[in-house]
Amino acid sequence: MTRYISILETIGRTPLVRLDRLAPPDVNVYVKVEAFNPMGSVKDRMALAVIEAAERSGDLHPGQTVIEATSGNTGIGLAMVCARKGYPLVVTMAESFSLERRRLLRFLGARVVLTPAAEKGSGMLAKAIELADKHGYLLCRQFENEANAEVHSRTTAREILDDMQGEPIHAWVSGFGTGGTLKGVSRVLKAADPRIRIVVAEPDNAPLLGSGEAQPAGVSHPRFRPHLMQGWSPDFISPLTQQAVAAGVVDDVVPVAGEEALRLARELARKEGIFVGISAGATLAAALQVARRAPAGSHIVCMLPDTGERYQSTPLFEGIEDEMNEEELALSRSTPGCRFDTPAVTPVSQVVTPQEAVSDIEAERRLDDYLTQTPVVMFALAWCEFCWSARKLFDRLGVDYLSVDLDSPAYQAGDMGVRLRPVLARRCGAPTIPQIFIDGQSIGGCSELFEAWHDGSLGRHLAECGVAYDAEAIIDTELLLPTWLHPRSVTA
Repeated sequence: MTRYISILETIGRTPLVRLDRLAPPDVNVYVKVEAFNPMGSVKDRMALAVIEAAERSGDLHPGQTVIEATSGNTGIGLAMVCARKGYPLVVTMAESFSLERRRLLRFLGARVVLTPAAEKGSGMLAKAIELADKHGYLLCRQFENEANAEVHSRTTAREILDDMQGEPIHAWVSGFGTGGTLKGVSRVLKAADPRIRIVVAEPDNAPLLGSGEAQPAGVSHPRFRPHLMQGWSPDFISPLTQQAVAAGVVDDVVPVAGEEALRLARELARKEGIFVGISAGATLAAALQVARRAPAGSHIVCMLPDTGERYQSTPLFEGIEDEMNEEELALSRSTPGCRFDTPAVTPVSQVVTPQEAVSDIEAERRLDDYLTQTPVVMFALAWCEFCWSARKLFDRLGVDYLSVDLDSPAYQAGDMGVRLRPVLARRCGAPTIPQIFIDGQSIGGCSELFEAWHDGSLGRHLAECGVAYDAEAIIDTELLLPTWLHPRSVTA
């Protein structure tokens, strides 16, 4: 199928991929790459199932707000589903989870209520319950909602069996998290072939299942400790997980160290080209332990829950630098062009031909017109990240300004945006964009604007021409630059 009525129809049917370089040579390890779901994780399946179950039961009414406690992936899936279906969404999340997850949720229109990290997963769940009770929100209850398990019985498990095409599966390996994937997949696989081993992985420093200790009611499990695998194991054994264990479908529990999870996530990217998160690396670590003990020719299926993109502010990306390392710098210097250590200088021509002079008369007039419209004028390009940075400073200061976006349709009549560039370059003595003027005087580009703010001259210029601004603002201009850009790259 190549055309879909809705993004929600693209959930599921994720690929099963055989590993070539990481698995033992005599054992077939297949990974279920759930990053192929539209929002990048296995939780997309559950998000759609929970919302549609609530719609069918009448528990969710048109326009009603949905709320859930989540480490991120469930919330991101719910945000997609709620956006498509028109339900407002509130997510409660412990402050310790990655910043990318919060931003993704808010980008999709959800509201994010943070809870103290010390109160762990049970704290964010308690907050969700409080908010649902007070405001009449629908609480998804992913940790106990049977729709969570049902969707994995109906889709994930069937996909695995169909893709294996009758080949015997020695073991299926997964984390447990909410318990939905574990309960839903295991019961179908066991029904299809009781010989399939169901292996559950968990953090070695938080052996909730491995300890054999029951989950106390309403409090954190006594064996829980904070760990690196976000969303892989909360501080309690969920009801869905307890039901799977009670049903006797779990054959083995494998502890995994956090450092091993990080290592395998990186190895998957660099040796197999599969980009996943920390929990996927942890699950693979357990699967490889199983593979090393499995008979030759065995088939092992391993769940990879999500993509690695939402882990950039976590230890998974430690050591991944924004700037060039010594090897990359040496490679850059091996050819003469486009180098930061020998920047090209673009001379600004002071000689204007007669043809240019005739063409520039209107451009000069237009430039002067813009400069008289308002005291603060920025000549910019809509796509330029340095222009965005300058705009951020003006916005933080509350400064009203005119932005002449030379590449926008509004300034392209008569090709004026192009014709203004050389006139502007001669006026400022520099060909770069942005160029900022205060009271008709050029103060330079983004770097000069930031310097003027720090040395106080920007404030004096604004005050002299009567432009209101927040003189008490405390602004770190480095944080206004593009995130990929180190400050010294600006001057290079």
